[in-house]
Amino acid sequence: MAKWSEIGRLEPEPSGVRIRLEPGFPVAFIERLVRESAAGSGNVLSNGPILTGIDDVTVEDGEGGVMVHLYGSLIDVEAVRDWMNQCEMGDIESGKASPHLSGLSGELKQELPMITGIERQEAIKNRYGQIAETGKGCGCGSGAQEFDPSMVSVYLGYTGSELAEVPEEANLGLGCGNPLAIARIEPGQTVLDLGSGGGLDCFLASKRVGDKGRVIGVDMTPAMIARAEQNARRGGFFNVEFQLGEIEHLPLADQSVDVIISNCVINLSSNKRQVFREAFRVLKPGGWLAISDVVATADIPEEWRRELSLWTNCMAGAAGIDELTAIMQGVGFNRVSIKPQAGSREFIRQWVPGASLTDYVVSAVIEGYKDTGLSP
Repeated sequence: MAKWSEIGRLEPEPSGVRIRLEPGFPVAFIERLVRESAAGSGNVLSNGPILTGIDDVTVEDGEGGVMVHLYGSLIDVEAVRDWMNQCEMGDIESGKASPHLSGLSGELKQELPMITGIERQEAIKNRYGQIAETGKGCGCGSGAQEFDPSMVSVYLGYTGSELAEVPEEANLGLGCGNPLAIARIEPGQTVLDLGSGGGLDCFLASKRVGDKGRVIGVDMTPAMIARAEQNARRGGFFNVEFQLGEIEHLPLADQSVDVIISNCVINLSSNKRQVFREAFRVLKPGGWLAISDVVATADIPEEWRRELSLWTNCMAGAAGIDELTAIMQGVGFNRVSIKPQAGSREFIRQWVPGASLTDYVVSAVIEGYKDTGLSP
């Protein structure tokens, strides 16, 4: 059996290290494998070093192979190399992709397969691509019901006068709050919207930054970008631009924006630490983040985590308040504030009628600031 060190290559990254493996390995297995080793559970390796100093793990599958990203500023590279020397991967049968590791527990085998980050991302792209093309959605719900986007938005905190300022096609009723209500946007600023959808929040921010300001919307769905650009032309929003990209890998320069907004999008990401790390990177010193998103008020049931439809509908990916606070503070944000909005339980209850969603998730206002770097 080949060892990871024989079929993979360890490479440095600005935020940690990555292991580049040959194509064909099953992403779900590898992600679980590395997370178990980083957590020190003892289930994965019969003996050998535990991976330390790792804040987060992502695994991506591409034409160039499987990329295992290990994030953390205190990663012991030699320990990772030693770990790779002790990991053994079985031969990959064509079409089956069935590796194994010495010491793998029977319990862990029974839990596989899991939903991979790639599967989640593709499902999210497909769902929101369909909404962009048809203009028909159901808020952040399961699709069991269709709602009037204007009615949903008013319930979420937008005013009738705000909605009248933007093209009707920009409002898809996708959200769990109104980030513009807390963003304190000023004329001349550059504003970034993470997961900009049809452009609703971008267009409202456009009015506030004025002709000397700039608004950038980033979305990973080509159909959404096309819809938003059409809405921008229709409404004459010439200080707004939309860029295709992932919120985990923003297509923006360091320290280039003043304010970041987002509406019920970050919960969809399986790597929230990387999202906030990127947000912090692109913020100017003294900038801030103001978003509305879903947070967990209790442990999300395991069966939810394994259900793609609950990921795409803003439920299974919700993180707890303590977890989000630690992530944001860990990447550099200060004055972190996460305030659950009790009134949101009513509209969340409508997302999946008959389910006990409000026992587990609630909408929250999330804020964080980047220091100016100047001494007081």
